[in-house]
Amino acid sequence: MKNIMNEKGLQKLMAPAALVILYLFFGFFGRNFFSYPTLVNILDASYYIGFIAIGVTFVIITGGIDLSVGTVMMCASIIGGTAYRTWGWPMEASLLLILVVGTAFGFFNGIMVSRLKLPPFIATLGTMMISMGIGSIVANVRSATFPTRAGEDGWFKNIFKIITEDYTSIPTGAFVLLFVAVIAFIILTKTKMGRYIFAIGSNKEAARLSGINVKKWEMMSYVTSGVCAGIGGIAFPAVYTTVMPAQGQGFELYAIAAAVIGGTSLSGGVGSIFGTLIGVFIISVLRSGLPAMDLQAHYQTFFTGVVVIGAVLLDIYRNKKASEVRILSAADRYKADMNDKIRALKQQISSASAEEARTIKEEISTLKQERNHQYRKMKIEEKRSLSQIRKEERQADEELKRRLEKEASEQG
Repeated sequence: MKNIMNEKGLQKLMAPAALVILYLFFGFFGRNFFSYPTLVNILDASYYIGFIAIGVTFVIITGGIDLSVGTVMMCASIIGGTAYRTWGWPMEASLLLILVVGTAFGFFNGIMVSRLKLPPFIATLGTMMISMGIGSIVANVRSATFPTRAGEDGWFKNIFKIITEDYTSIPTGAFVLLFVAVIAFIILTKTKMGRYIFAIGSNKEAARLSGINVKKWEMMSYVTSGVCAGIGGIAFPAVYTTVMPAQGQGFELYAIAAAVIGGTSLSGGVGSIFGTLIGVFIISVLRSGLPAMDLQAHYQTFFTGVVVIGAVLLDIYRNKKASEVRILSAADRYKADMNDKIRALKQQISSASAEEARTIKEEISTLKQERNHQYRKMKIEEKRSLSQIRKEERQADEELKRRLEKEASEQG
């Protein structure tokens, strides 16, 4: 049991360790990567991917997928920008419209998957195309431009980045992203909705038989994804000002990869919001680090594809490790028992007198020597026994082969 827990702990540390290693790598080999402006650029690139990745985490935990989050985000943003520029809406109403559009697409996906029983891949692929089309139709295939920071209605940009009088950037959007992540974490870990979403992903039929309204909570996961896409639709123009039709295609891959890198299983039932956040920063560091090494856009696309494939392979490995039954050999059981004895003795040291503590330490040292010696001896014996078994199996196979050849020649 302790070995399994250690493996799970190591798997949780893999994503943060990968983030640190990747950041240090680009810092040492990239150009001006260890700088405050680069850090701000990494955070700027994290906001919109972070929001849609948080949303898609809910969906993936249920065992579904949402391929539309990127284009829904941009469609909502384009509609909001068009409402402001062309229809004369006030900025507050335009931003609210962005949230409403994202949420509406989430409802649409949820109804198709939970009520109409469409496969999530097909349903959200269709929504991806629909949202791209609607965005282009509303904007008349033109980009939507939001007001600049200096403009009268540019106040909303300060939600995600404040630029001081001396042109120092303060990435306030990092606090917004963290706030949304904390809310999502609370929903997933402390509420009925979160428990039911995990239950649906673990075993949908068992969840249904236990009385969970599977249709309702499965739909709510897609609604949450739509809401997060709407928030991303506000964050994107706050950072980049101009939104172009079909620009969001491919963003869903970043979001899904970030979720999987952070420990969310594509099979459902397993996921972590803060793990997803780590995955988002890995993607953002990669996207900012490659240009720092003077690699062109097609190299960025290539390495992003490698990361997506690597994330899926990592998920397959995690599922395999989680499902396999480990059978301990006699040597492994002996070592585990000795470790338990040593651990129990170590716990006695804190409450023992100085003399008793010295005696316990000597006993621990003796047990460690005995454990190491006996464990090596038993392992050698097991290997020898296994080698003998394999040798006998090969001899039996050869004997069977000769017998079959002999029978075949006699029949011929």
